[in-house]
Amino acid sequence: MRRIWISLLCLIALTALATGYRFRNHLPYELSEPLGLRADISEIRARVLPGLADDLATQDLQIGASLYLRIFKEEAELELWVQNGRQYQRYKTYPICTFSGAIGPKLQEGDGQSPEGFYAVDLAALNPRSSYHLSFNLGFPNAYDSAQGRTGSFLMVHGDCVSIGCYAMTDPLIEEIYLLVEAALRNGQTAVPVHAFPFRMTPSRMAEAEGHQWQGFWQQLQPAYLQFEETYVPPVVSVHQGRYIVEP
Repeated sequence: MRRIWISLLCLIALTALATGYRFRNHLPYELSEPLGLRADISEIRARVLPGLADDLATQDLQIGASLYLRIFKEEAELELWVQNGRQYQRYKTYPICTFSGAIGPKLQEGDGQSPEGFYAVDLAALNPRSSYHLSFNLGFPNAYDSAQGRTGSFLMVHGDCVSIGCYAMTDPLIEEIYLLVEAALRNGQTAVPVHAFPFRMTPSRMAEAEGHQWQGFWQQLQPAYLQFEETYVPPVVSVHQGRYIVEP
């Protein structure tokens, strides 16, 4: 009997080794990849930062300047804006490799939705040893999400081009984004705002959304989109009585 149990345990172990990577995206954050395969942030900084600094300089921008990120689900794009004087200047628009779910907010843990709303990334949200190359936590649920009773955890922007509720980039792109966010935070920016929209919230696109189940929610997001389009200064957003309020 003892030999049978030992054989069974060996079979289970071999099966786990053979299939472990197949299920890595369904395992809890940070438990799905052997430590030795994670990114070497020192190597990434040495390899990427010099070219990134040169490229920014061609647009009169600097590493360490404050940032503002906008995500657009429908277009599958992430915009990275860099402060240049009082206003912000768009440095790049990055294609989002993949995200999960449809347009509309995340409601609960396990629904597979990538979040929409107003988030902020501080130094504690950065993870240079992520199972998905590099990552930063969006901070879902925020005050608004919590007021609506929404649940979820570990909603990230990360690499590896796989997603269960996150916004996933290719590894070379997350390296650029991560390093710029890191530099801004280490240079004094308290938190980098990341505003996730269902689509570019132009009046014409909002008219198309007339009658959609999330129309009322999206109407709370649109003022921030429109204000930035007019001023190129990141909007200040608060939550009051369970609603997003964009300060004038």
